Amino acid sequence: MLYNSQMDNLVISEYGRNIQNMILTIKDEKDYIKRQEYAEAIVDLMHQMHPTDKNSPDAKTKLWHHLFKIAGYDIHVTPPEGDIPTEENVKIKPIDIEYPPTLRKFRHYGKNVQVLVEKAMKMEDGEKREEFVMIIAAYMKLAYRTWNREHFVSDDVIKQDLHTMSDGQITISEDDNIIVTAPMPSSNQFKRRKGGRNNNNRRGSNNRSNNRGGRNNNRNKRR
Repeated sequence: MLYNSQMDNLVISEYGRNIQNMILTIKDEKDYIKRQEYAEAIVDLMHQMHPTDKNSPDAKTKLWHHLFKIAGYDIHVTPPEGDIPTEENVKIKPIDIEYPPTLRKFRHYGKNVQVLVEKAMKMEDGEKREEFVMIIAAYMKLAYRTWNREHFVSDDVIKQDLHTMSDGQITISEDDNIIVTAPMPSSNQFKRRKGGRNNNNRRGSNNRSNNRGGRNNNRNKRR
């Protein structure tokens, strides 16, 4: 008896041993027309084994690629679209995508702030640029306060960070105040929310214990 461990490994196990043996057998067929007909019949059989792929427009193309892969790309047949797969085309290495550069020192402000700062640096001096810079500073203050709940952020810190990020090209006057229109959550509010959850849980547990006590009293009265 011939065991599977004594046979060649399955190239694509989902098609089974019989499909692989048929593909390897038609490689030795000398008549090109018969070899092409056998290959098309095998692809149809592979298509029947995977009915979920029938609705896909590239289903047959995928099956032909699998046939060539099982044959070790050493079979002389022609797919319907005429594009013969090769081992070199399958093993194409994808292009490496570099990560965008980030600022390590001012990471808490986010990448979008740096984009806005670069845009403000290219603007002409005037009222429009000054208003845009104040909007950036207000957002930086809001972002700083969001990630540093326990620390107070002053306008001087934001002005200095903005001056450093712009390489000294953006400067906010000492007399200008950075006004944040959006509400900034405080650490006390965050703690109160946590406490509210605990209090609600305690109330729920007290109510459950009271209900249990009431049931016990009713049972004692019945007895």
